Amino acid sequence: MYRKLQDFQKLSTWQLILLANEERKRRAGGKVELCSITNAKSGRCREDCRFCAQSIYYNTKISVYPLKSKDELLAEAERAKKIGAERFSIVTSGKGPGPQEVEKIAEVINTIKEKIGISPCASLGILNTKSLVLLKDAGLNRYHHNIETSRRFYPNIVTTHTFDDRIRTIRAALEAGLEVCSGGIIGLGESEKDRVDMALTLRDLNVNSIPINILVPLKGTPFEGTRNISAAEVLRTIAIFRLITGNRTIRIAAGRESVLKDFQGLAFMAGANGMMIGGYLTVKGRSPEEDLAMVSEIRKLWNG
Repeated sequence: MYRKLQDFQKLSTWQLILLANEERKRRAGGKVELCSITNAKSGRCREDCRFCAQSIYYNTKISVYPLKSKDELLAEAERAKKIGAERFSIVTSGKGPGPQEVEKIAEVINTIKEKIGISPCASLGILNTKSLVLLKDAGLNRYHHNIETSRRFYPNIVTTHTFDDRIRTIRAALEAGLEVCSGGIIGLGESEKDRVDMALTLRDLNVNSIPINILVPLKGTPFEGTRNISAAEVLRTIAIFRLITGNRTIRIAAGRESVLKDFQGLAFMAGANGMMIGGYLTVKGRSPEEDLAMVSEIRKLWNG
């Protein structure tokens, strides 16, 4: 079992990729899981996450709007299904919604579950058990709440809430009977040890899905001008996460297009078995058609 940084330091990136591909085959099989998200409420967030364009502390000139209407969200869920996503997540800015917004979102989730036929997820920030149970009863399947990085490195990227605030929300979601999607961002200046520690935390929390985002240095945020990490470093990280977390879905998300570029397919050889399609919160992705063509080739490779 891989637990320490030293377990990985003695292995080259190619060795890690080969080991991770075998682990993916053995523990997670040949399925590629696709999901899509909507930026359901944008901007005016009072948290100071240094990577995020939606914080009030940074001048990023993004679109700012309140919670989208039920009709808008249902139309976006329909679109997500049409482009091949199996899951659709409603994402809102801010530390967490108030009771009225939670009820509105619960109503949308109920309709998505009953009428559209795509699995509903939500990423609404820090919530209490009562709100999470309400969402589950409405038909929510999975709650998304990233830990972002390791406990040690976390104060370097956020100061308005703590690492433990995030852990408490994840545990509350699990206690409410929800599946949990939780991962983070790499390329923030963290070390490989921080990435190993993040993977270990996620494994110990027993989350179901792990999105790996790669920093997109957005204009106006404190990370503007940050140099991208290499494709090799990203592939190495994906492999480490697979070897640590075993059978979880490891999902490549924001930043994959700009950093991995022509190596995106290799991410699936390095242990990934999921992908976010259709774009991100404030960053445009590539076309769903391109992503679906790549996934089709990956499936042939794995199952041919």
